Amino acid sequence: MSTISSTSPATPASAPDHFVNQSYFYRWRPSFHLIAPHGWLNDPCGPGYDPKTGLYHVAFQWNPNGPDWGDIAWGHSTSVDLVSWTTSNVPCLMPSASYDCKGVFTGCLRPTGVDGKQDGTLTYVYTSVSRLPIHYTIPYTPGCESLSIATSHDEGRTWIREHYNPILPGPPEELKVTGWRDPFITSWPLAPANIRQDNILYGFLSGGIVAKTPTVFVYAVNRDNLADWKYMGPLLNVGLNFRPSRWSGDFGVNWEVANVATLTDDEGTSRTFVIIGTEGCLPMVDTASNSKDKNNNAIARHKRIQRSQLWIGLKPKTTGTDSSSALSDYGFGGIFDGGLFYAANSFWDPLSKSRVVVGWITEEDLPDDLRHHQGWSGLISLPRVLKLITIHGVKRARSTTDLKKITSYEITADLNNTATYTIRTLGIVPHSNLRKLRDKAHETKLTNVLLTTLNEDTAIISKSKAFIPLSTSRCEVDAKIAVGKDSGRVGIIIYHSLDLDIKTLLYFDPVSETFIIERPQIPESTSINHGVESVPHTLFTQVSAGNKDGDYSQTELEAEEALHIRAFYDTSVLEVFVNSRSVLSTRIYLSGTSHNRLYGIYLFAEGLKNVTTFSSESSRLLSGSVWDGLAA
Repeated sequence: MSTISSTSPATPASAPDHFVNQSYFYRWRPSFHLIAPHGWLNDPCGPGYDPKTGLYHVAFQWNPNGPDWGDIAWGHSTSVDLVSWTTSNVPCLMPSASYDCKGVFTGCLRPTGVDGKQDGTLTYVYTSVSRLPIHYTIPYTPGCESLSIATSHDEGRTWIREHYNPILPGPPEELKVTGWRDPFITSWPLAPANIRQDNILYGFLSGGIVAKTPTVFVYAVNRDNLADWKYMGPLLNVGLNFRPSRWSGDFGVNWEVANVATLTDDEGTSRTFVIIGTEGCLPMVDTASNSKDKNNNAIARHKRIQRSQLWIGLKPKTTGTDSSSALSDYGFGGIFDGGLFYAANSFWDPLSKSRVVVGWITEEDLPDDLRHHQGWSGLISLPRVLKLITIHGVKRARSTTDLKKITSYEITADLNNTATYTIRTLGIVPHSNLRKLRDKAHETKLTNVLLTTLNEDTAIISKSKAFIPLSTSRCEVDAKIAVGKDSGRVGIIIYHSLDLDIKTLLYFDPVSETFIIERPQIPESTSINHGVESVPHTLFTQVSAGNKDGDYSQTELEAEEALHIRAFYDTSVLEVFVNSRSVLSTRIYLSGTSHNRLYGIYLFAEGLKNVTTFSSESSRLLSGSVWDGLAA
């Protein structure tokens, strides 16, 4: 659960027909993203797949009474494919019992058959809240958060609270916590030997220990009785505001919506990852990239709540090195999404045989007055799939001379070759079902196009081989670019106006090893935050495959990986995936009629400041496709 509230008074919202100015309701409303009928939306809750009905379920924290946080119930949506959604106009769970009268906060779903039950039962385990406020910055009130269960026997249409709720009244008495919520239940194949047991699942609750560390509280959960939880200890002790480097982010003082997933690559290697929302992050300036854009606009995160969506790769506990009782050690970690994405929640998808994640894309860049006019706030991201990425024979990064300074990777020397390394990290890619959005879209393909310096001349841009005209506000771009040695910024421009004056830039800066989104400039008087988004990113040079068993010593052919950008644009929502390991999600709020469509995509590259002409080392689009008119 995300404890976010507005200081402004709530403006009641209802169906669009009741709005005085309906244009505000639809102006920035996306078309193929999951969104509440109206009102405030935040964390996705209880995502999962029911094999009995063949339906995916995603609930979400919802205030149906207005566009501000409060009166938190659960909205509910179903889908046959994770692309097209049917959303109920009424909550599936309302704050009505004594133990959840102040809110039905984030939780998880255990669907039919997962625990051996074939009776069609769906089970929600959720955070039940009886007292407010709750926030990591104020003393914790014992009993304010508890754990409860609701079940459905009619395929998710209605839900019944269990008579024995709450199943846990609060955190262990011996702990002084900053928070304790957001239950997540899963198996854990790589669980530490000292807590591994037969016939149990593992329950994870998010929070922190006062003045010590944010953490995840680990429980053993009886597979045959989901009301039976036994505390086993904290998962990690990283300390307060742990920040290994710019590549990993600030791990804050309190964690929310922690998900634990064991991922296995194509070679059979497995690693366990924790996906976490981190609260209490310290304001920071990324000195390796620009803290301001060329128009002197501050980067977006400085105007936002100081939190992040991060991940950690666990490593087995090393005995004798830590006096705490943490069950695992920190291995490496990174930024799950560097933009407006938070509260990631996941489930195992038996159809795609993958771990699927959805998250909350916030409305916090829009000031309260405009958010109240539109009558809704927030939406659910497109579904993402987690992977363990393994790359062998890595010789160097684009600019960083010491690979081990890139702390979002596990780095080990390759066998029989001290000059190359195997690197592993968390991979994040769009779900393959999203290809269905292209079914009725118009596709334009490009191959082998030399990319040239950004030109401000409209006539020249529109006639360029790298320009693709568009006619809607819903598109996908998939581009692979060979980034030349003499290249500066390389990427994509999205044009929002016919005169090509209003634009969004998505580009890789090889020098600072950063992927950046520059949103359109808008009048300061609007108070909309269109600051610069950024996330650390690099490209790796590999030595081509040599002998077996990882011996690269007899082959010295080198090649840098291509820059691979996949971007989805939906009216005001932009989600960008780079090389399957760096992600930025953001919002773009345009006024007037310009929001009704996009006008074109342009792929560009700039030379370094000391390079005056392009050469064979310049950047080149290897392959690219643009789909205009995406529809669910």
